Amino acid sequence: KQWYQRRVRGDEIEEEVKIAPVEPVKAAVPLPKTKLPDLPIIEKNNWLIHMLFVNKDYDRCRQIIKEQLDSTDGMCEYAFYVQGMIQRSEALIQESLESFQAAAMLNPNSLENLKQVGRSLYLLGRHKAALDIYGEAAKLVPDDSELLHNQGVCLVYLRDYGKAEDCFKKALSFQKTEHSFSQLGKMHILKGDTDGALSIYKKAVEHFPENSELLSVLGLLYLQIGDTQKAFEHLGNAMTYDTENVKAIMGAGSIIQDHGDYDVALTKYRVAASVTPESHALWNNIGMCFFGKKKFVAAISCLKRAHYLAPFEWRICYNLGLAHLTMQQYASAFHFVSAAINLRPKFAPLFMLLGIALTHLEDPTNAKQAYDQAISIEPDNPITYLNYAIMLFNHGEKSNAAAQYGKFEMYQNKKKGSADPDVSSLVAKLGPILHLGS
Repeated sequence: KQWYQRRVRGDEIEEEVKIAPVEPVKAAVPLPKTKLPDLPIIEKNNWLIHMLFVNKDYDRCRQIIKEQLDSTDGMCEYAFYVQGMIQRSEALIQESLESFQAAAMLNPNSLENLKQVGRSLYLLGRHKAALDIYGEAAKLVPDDSELLHNQGVCLVYLRDYGKAEDCFKKALSFQKTEHSFSQLGKMHILKGDTDGALSIYKKAVEHFPENSELLSVLGLLYLQIGDTQKAFEHLGNAMTYDTENVKAIMGAGSIIQDHGDYDVALTKYRVAASVTPESHALWNNIGMCFFGKKKFVAAISCLKRAHYLAPFEWRICYNLGLAHLTMQQYASAFHFVSAAINLRPKFAPLFMLLGIALTHLEDPTNAKQAYDQAISIEPDNPITYLNYAIMLFNHGEKSNAAAQYGKFEMYQNKKKGSADPDVSSLVAKLGPILHLGS
């Protein structure tokens, strides 16, 4: 059929246009129904594994990982990686190492896989093997600061301090991090290089002025070299940013304690006790605060707790011996002083305390030997000569006592600063008796 379309303009027909006929559309022939092959997609559940892992739903995550590894015949790298992370968080270090090694076998060029293998080896104490793995990873990315830092940590444990220092310095040249500064400073401390450690921590604090850990260590280093003003300043800054930083509290408390303000020091220690109630150093300091306040029973009680927590710490044994001597419990004093001498045989004041205890236990022969040993270790300590002179005088040896008193005066005059009031009182009594008073 022919079809026409009329164009109308106003009331008149302008023209008729012929339109071509349209062919009818035939129905499409349906394709045969065939089932598509079920091809396994190795990464199809990675998103779910990741979501469960970051939400710490480890039970469900392990189940999905197992299904994923079973369906892919153990070819899913990400499943092995997350499995290793979960195992490490549960302290299954050996199992995590095996998982990371499986991931690294599937993708040997993955820097992250090699890092995690090295980390697991490090946690297992296999520092040489971890260092080799980090070396392989460094071939892929030689300027990775994390790799260089980890190599340095392993070298510190292997006591190769020279190479460790180079690694930390290279790591810091690529990226300034608190951990690299801290490890470099600790390495200098291990070597006994206090000045080098101070320099490192100063630079670290310049880059990270609000890091309480760096500030506290810097303060303790200043305290170690005797600069209490700078030490207190940095320790105070550390406590400003972290009110529960135990290192800073202990350092600041010890400075306050040395200045005789025991109540303020105890207030500081009370905060630390709520954070680390099992710290032997804390209970030792608390005990000596009570000792300074002349509350000797409380002091011994705190020191006994410190000794229970750290029975091989010679300073605690020394303080216990001193406290028992003050309480005139000479047998107990002898016990703790002897234990301290076994732990620290080259510390002269211990032998002096032993001599005092033996004197009161009526063993002058061994007391003399103890005093002689103390003098041989530290011949310029005037207090040893004074106690020796008192012991000899009480046993009737006035000439020997006068000789020891003369040495006391000689070394006492060389010392700067005022004498202790108790020492001055003894000198005032003993000097005229020995006819050596001025």
